[in-house]
Amino acid sequence: MDSIITYFLLFTSLYTEVFLLVTFFELRSSITLVDNQDPREYPSVTIIVPCFNEEKTIGGTIMSLLELNYPKDKLSIFIVDDGSTDATVAVAQKFQNNQNVKIFRKENGGKHTAFNLGLMNTTSDLVGCLDADSFVDPNALRRIVLRFENAEVMAVTPAMKVHEPKTIIQLMQKAEYTMAIFNRKVLSFLGSLYITPGPFSIFRKSVFDKLGLYRKAYNTEDLEFGLRMQTHGLIIENAHDAYVYTATPRTVRALLKQRIRWSYGFFKNAFDHRALFFNRKYGNLSSFVLPIAILSLTSVVYFVIRFLLQTFSASYNAIVKILTVGIHFGAPGFPDWFFLNTGFATILGITSVMFVFALILLGKWLSSEGGPRISRDMFYFVALYAILAPLWITKAAYDAVLSHETPWR
Repeated sequence: MDSIITYFLLFTSLYTEVFLLVTFFELRSSITLVDNQDPREYPSVTIIVPCFNEEKTIGGTIMSLLELNYPKDKLSIFIVDDGSTDATVAVAQKFQNNQNVKIFRKENGGKHTAFNLGLMNTTSDLVGCLDADSFVDPNALRRIVLRFENAEVMAVTPAMKVHEPKTIIQLMQKAEYTMAIFNRKVLSFLGSLYITPGPFSIFRKSVFDKLGLYRKAYNTEDLEFGLRMQTHGLIIENAHDAYVYTATPRTVRALLKQRIRWSYGFFKNAFDHRALFFNRKYGNLSSFVLPIAILSLTSVVYFVIRFLLQTFSASYNAIVKILTVGIHFGAPGFPDWFFLNTGFATILGITSVMFVFALILLGKWLSSEGGPRISRDMFYFVALYAILAPLWITKAAYDAVLSHETPWR
């Protein structure tokens, strides 16, 4: 039974990768680069920047918004301080004389309350959010706005990249984010984007008038709102050429804390929106994307438990053997360097890793990183993700089952 489950999970992982690749190559002709295009008309846009203790990055965030290649009379920038205790407000106030910048202050209540305050004070056609540790490419907004020329599009997500990766952990995330650029584009093809990330997702203001404001949603409000939009049949598009650079965790500890929150939020929000699962009304999202997402996370938990049980069993057998016949340093105890494991599970695992490389390379091609070529961040991703992801997913699953709320910081 154990072998059947293992093969099933490995095959499902490989099948998903092949499905994404086939979908991409079937629909790649619809991918357009809009470097030299301008919108037929420029709608008014408000960018809301919720911030809490971001004195080191808020200045650069505001500058990147002011440098957007977009008509200044159509752009408003709302800086919403969520009760910061450092010099965040002082840094933001250096820009208060700029006619595009408006500063709001409130007591600490969480990112969703800061965004909602800005939302309630705008009447622009489009509204978006930018995390206070992120920086936008000058052409990002113009490229996103072009997607709204399709009247059915209600939200557009950007292509997120890691800002100035330095540590091995950040380089690992660079490869992860690059692969996510590919994945989000394919999910967009399938009409199955279900996350509207904080860094520079842009919405029609009418979406909030219809669906209401952001919710706390287990500190993952961008995930909950994307699922809410899907529940109401609203289209979320992806602009793979609208680049946003975000600061990422530098250490293992910081990464685990962030990812436990993300995974916990996914488990809890997926349960709250369980009506989306296996309902033909919601198409690919319902029948494939969300079930595979849940299966992939739970399979990690399964393999962790399997590994621990096998380790315990092997340790127990070794102790019994030592107590029975003593320590033996004979040849049978050493690996056979002339043996190549050609088991079915091994072949599936190696093939799956090869496809991961292919997905990252296609993500590089989509994000115009000088052409798809192998880089060391890809090896960091393959080597470290397999070690770290089980830690945060297992902890998040444990917390979700017992309803242990995860903190933001």
